[in-house]
Formats: sequence, structure tokens, C-alpha cells
Amino acid sequence: MLVKDNLSNVKREGLMSSLEPLFSPKSIAVIGASTKAGSVGQAVLQNLLEAPFQGKIYPVNPKAKDVLGVPSFESVSAIPEAVDLATIIVPSKVAPAVMEECGKKGVKSAIIISAGFKEVGEEGKRLEQETVAVARKYGIPLIGPNCLGVINGDTDVRLNASFATHMPLNGSIAFVSQSGAICTAVLDFARAEGIGFSKFISMGNKADLKENDLLRYLKDDPKTKVILLYLEDLADGRGFIEIAREITGELDTPKPILAIKSGRTSAGAKAASSHTGSLAGQDEVYDAIFAQSGVMRVDSVKELFGYGVAFDKQPLPKSNRVAIITNAGGPGIMATDACVRRGLELAALEPSTVEELKKWLPPTANFHNPVDVIGDAQSDRYEHALSAVFQDPNVDGSVVILTPQAMTDTEAIGDAIGRESKKHHKPVIACFMGAHDVSAGVKKLEEHGIPRYQFPEEACHALAAMSNYSKRWLTRPRTGVQNYEVDKQKALDIIAQARKQGRKYLLEVEAGDVLRAYGIPVVQSVLAPNLDAAKAAAQKCGYPVVIKISSKDILHKKDVGGVALNIEDADHLALAHGKMMSAVKQNCPDADIAGVTVQPMSKGCEVIIGMKRDERFGPMVMFGLGGTFVEVFKDVTFRLAPIRIHGATRMVESIKAHKLLEGYRGDAKADIASIEDALKRVSQLAVELDEIAELDINPLVAFAEGEGVLALDSRIILREQE
Repeated sequence: MLVKDNLSNVKREGLMSSLEPLFSPKSIAVIGASTKAGSVGQAVLQNLLEAPFQGKIYPVNPKAKDVLGVPSFESVSAIPEAVDLATIIVPSKVAPAVMEECGKKGVKSAIIISAGFKEVGEEGKRLEQETVAVARKYGIPLIGPNCLGVINGDTDVRLNASFATHMPLNGSIAFVSQSGAICTAVLDFARAEGIGFSKFISMGNKADLKENDLLRYLKDDPKTKVILLYLEDLADGRGFIEIAREITGELDTPKPILAIKSGRTSAGAKAASSHTGSLAGQDEVYDAIFAQSGVMRVDSVKELFGYGVAFDKQPLPKSNRVAIITNAGGPGIMATDACVRRGLELAALEPSTVEELKKWLPPTANFHNPVDVIGDAQSDRYEHALSAVFQDPNVDGSVVILTPQAMTDTEAIGDAIGRESKKHHKPVIACFMGAHDVSAGVKKLEEHGIPRYQFPEEACHALAAMSNYSKRWLTRPRTGVQNYEVDKQKALDIIAQARKQGRKYLLEVEAGDVLRAYGIPVVQSVLAPNLDAAKAAAQKCGYPVVIKISSKDILHKKDVGGVALNIEDADHLALAHGKMMSAVKQNCPDADIAGVTVQPMSKGCEVIIGMKRDERFGPMVMFGLGGTFVEVFKDVTFRLAPIRIHGATRMVESIKAHKLLEGYRGDAKADIASIEDALKRVSQLAVELDEIAELDINPLVAFAEGEGVLALDSRIILREQE
């Protein structure tokens, strides 16, 4: 069943205005403001005062006349004026009643910071559901519960409705997190790095407002240029693709989204029967969602902010061609390796650029890419070198490296890089190696908005992320979903017949007929109940042939000795048939054997196409290198169905074995167009045939370009009947 992300009583088209009282309130009630030092109730109020919040603050505490010198009210209903935002820090057991009072007061939004809800058990879950029901009854958008709070650094607002230690700097990066603990660590990290935020949002339990709602708000937020996410799950993956895809690629000024999704390992995952099922863990689902939405997945908080700052501060490169400027050979080599590994190309400098460099650099310098300005370089060399390479039409971005020497004036060099970068609409990423000795230069870089990294690899990886987003995502073809004329009813009839017989698996012949109904070429296959029938079928097919065991009880035929290849004549067939029957009876003594299927041998490039129906996110399509080692090498990629036309192309291009399909060392290029066609047809099948839980076509043989594809083996598992 697909999980829908429904925000009751708040119309989606009016989300920006409906969440304004949450992020830019004119008045705040702190319900649970405390006189106790060190308490969350006091920390939240103190943060609002120290920010300082530009609106009115109303502490609510029935036992105190004032809190931190601010007059207190017995209840929210006792506040004489309107309240835009209620920040709630009360025990979970009274939260429903407090929310009811907020609703009657006309409070426009709420944050529940308190814990003690679904994260602690069934009673907490009940209280959370009851509280959310009340909020939705009154149309109050709610953040939390069990969260750090919300921060808006806008100078016209200065909202710190959280119990964070410090108010962060104002900036244009929005950070949304499902973990409060991550939030506190990120705030400390950002403070040390001088990173500012437009919005800082801790979602907590996501009882009401979820990531998709917040993305819709941030889409139209003029203060936000880049969105960073820490996620543990998605409430609505398909909705996420829709809104994230719009933000990252369809706005007049797209906003990059970078995300950490925790839980990459497959520990505890439910065992699956098909190749696709065994490979399609939760992590693969999220990889597919991010790939289809233009969201860049990163592995660490350091990468998240390292890339985020680069996107925030610098223009996007027009291509992947970059220049490296360095004052040391070793770091230049390190940067070169890092660039190439991440898909960047070292630009070939024009002869005129080389001549210009020779005017300003000493004879011992390297005038080709990477440009080495030599260890004693001062600001003039850096400035002239950067000017020369950025005027080169082959260069679309630059990594500038500095290693501090005794004579190096890092401050002057940082200032020179900053001044020169403003003359060209091309990204500059700086690597000032070290810490203390380069601090003055780093400060100058920050003043000019130049991202700085301690080591060359980090700088190159950030520029590569920008290039990949610009080149692979923003400029991609915009295509729709291709729909084919198919015989859906024939496929449904085959499935219904299997259901009538109480079978969960289709026989291979039946699976092939389902594929044929959707226009996927399938090898000629004859079910032979005995050896004589197998010989007749082989004679008709023409040797050499393949025989495979046919049984509703056996899914992986090769594992039990149920596959024999390259059978060249009738004698060989008889020998192989006898050996197969003995092996299968020994390995699966209780299996109901229908016979063997006989097929002609076919040779070509083997790939796998699969489909799995995820319980939360619906059907997924898989593509990868086929054959018996698919689960060993795991060179596969996934997308949620339906896939777009260009999505099929990207799936084929994204596997490591793609070079084999393109033709390797003289081999003929495979018919990639037919592979993509088969992927799109399986995608349509996955959407239309809800009865299918998992499907494998392994192998799908791709012949030479223009000669098509052929499904040699297929298996279909039906969904469990309720």
C-alpha cells in the first residue's frame, strides 16, 4: 500500500502563505516557558529574546507572573492579542488539551518541542495522533513533536524558536533534519565554519508537516538558494520526486537539493525470492528516488555542507572542463586525480593562454594544466594565472591551491583570488591547505564568497558535484512517459489462471506470454513433459538448444541443476535430460515437475531487467549486468515506475558495465535502443499489472545494434492474496 503525505486543512496551493506564521510570525506564545534555569522551557524563551525576535513574545506559565523579566500569562487564551505561533513545551499527556486551546484561540501555527510521543510507545503514539487530529481540526500546521525547533535568520524576523545553544548566522542555505541531535551538531559545525542559514528546521516525529510540505514552502522562499536534508525516511516518495524535481530543475532559478539518507545497510531487510527482490533494499529505493528528483545524495555532514557552500557561493560551471592552479606539484597531482575520478576534465589551454602565462610566471613554472605558479608565488602570480585561465574559452571552472611557505602572504593571495573571481562568471573553488598558517587568507576568501577546503580532493569533489548537477541534470532532455499498445487482458488472464490453481509463481512459459503481451521479444520456448517431447521440440527449434526445468515449486533453476546449455544433438539431449531429472529430484524431492522447457541457444550481451513492488513506494524497475553473477557484482540501478523516456537512457548509462554495451575492444555495439524500449515496456507492465510482486528477465540478450533483444529466461512472482 502506498503511503500518502496528506496535510489536512492546509491547501497545497496556499502552503507558502499558510506557513508564513510558522516561519515569519509577528507574535509567539511560549507555552511551557519556565523559570527553572537549564530547562528547555527557559532555553526556548531565552533564545527568542537573545536572537532578538522582532515580534511580540508571550510566555505562558500559570505559576509565574513573569519569566526572564517578560510578563507571563496563565494560558494562551488569556493573551489579549492574536498569536501567530505557539511554541509548546509541555508534557505529552496534556498536549491534546493545549492544542485544543490554541485552536480556540485562533493560533495560526505550532511547534511541539516536547518528547514523549510515538517514539516512546503505544500510549505516546495515541497522544501524538490525538494532538495532530486537534491541530488539523483547526487548520494549524504543526512541526514536531520531539524536535529541536525552528530558526529563521532573516534580519526582519530573527526567529530562534528552539533550544539550540546559539543563533546561527543568517545565510541562504536551508537545512531540514529529521534528527534533533544532528541539528545541534550541525549548528556547532556551521558556527565554526561561518556558515549561515535562511531556515533551520527540525522535523522531529513529522506528525503533521513533513519534508514534502517544507520543500513546497522552501521552493518559493526568496531567502533560500540551496536546500540540505538529513532524512531517515520519506513519508511519500513519489510526492518527493514531484516537488524535488520541480525545485532542482524546473524553476526559473533552480535550487540544488543535497541529502543524507541514513540507513544504507540492508541489515534486517526482508528476504526476497527473485534477483530483483534480493537487490532492491530500502537504500536502493532511496537512490532511485533521489536520481529521479535531481537530489544529490552525499555520505557525510562534511560533504553535505562542503558541497552546499559551493552551490551557495559560486555560479554553476557550464561544463566539466576545469583548470587547476597550484603553488606545489604534489597537491596539483592529487587534485588532477580527484578531478578525473569524479568525471571532471582537465581543460586543454589555448596557445594564447600559455603565452599569457609565460608573461607573468617564472621559467620554472608549468604553463599547462595544472598550472604550477611555484612555491614562492605571491598574490600577483595567482591573480594573473587565474585571469589567464578564466579568459580561456576551454575553461569553465577552477580549483586554486595554496600550500603555505615561509614567504607566502596568504591574506593578499586570498584577496587577489576574490577580486579576480568577481570579473568572471565561472566558479572558483579554493584549497588553502593547513589551518593556522592560512587563517588570514581563509578569512579573505570568506569575505569574497570563495568556498575554501583544507585538502585538494574535497575542493575537486565540490566542483564535480556542481558540474554534474549543471551538466547532467539541468540540461537533460525533458521527456515524458511512453505508453505502448499492449494486450493487458491477455496478461491478466494468465495471472488469473495461476491464481485459480493456487500458484504464487508463473511457469516460465506463462511468464514469457505475459512479456509478449507487453511487446517484449521472448525466445521460442516449448514445454516438453518428457524426453520424447523434448527431442521433438529440439528438432523443431534447431540445435544447439537449452533445456530448463519447469516447476511451480522451483524459482532458481540453476541452483538445483535445472539448466543445461549448448545441447548439440539428440544424444546430448538425452544425457542432459536424465542428469537434470536426477539432480532436481535429489535437490527438490517434493517439487511438482511439469517437464522441461526447450529453447534455441542465443548469444549476445546479457543484461537483466527486473521489477519489484515496494510496500511503501510502489513498483520499481531494475536494470543491470545480467547472468548468474548479478547478485555478486550488483552492477544494477533502480527507478520508480513509470520511468520517463530519458530515465530509461540514464538507467542504461549509469551501470559500470555500460562500456560493454557500447562495444569494448572491437566487440559490436549492443542494441541499446531496444534495451531501453524493453525497460519502458516493463515499466508500463509494472504500473498496470498490480498483481505482480516481482519480475526478472535474466538474461535479456542484446544483439548487435539494430538487431534487437530477446528475453531468454523470465520469472514472475505474484503478490500475496489478502
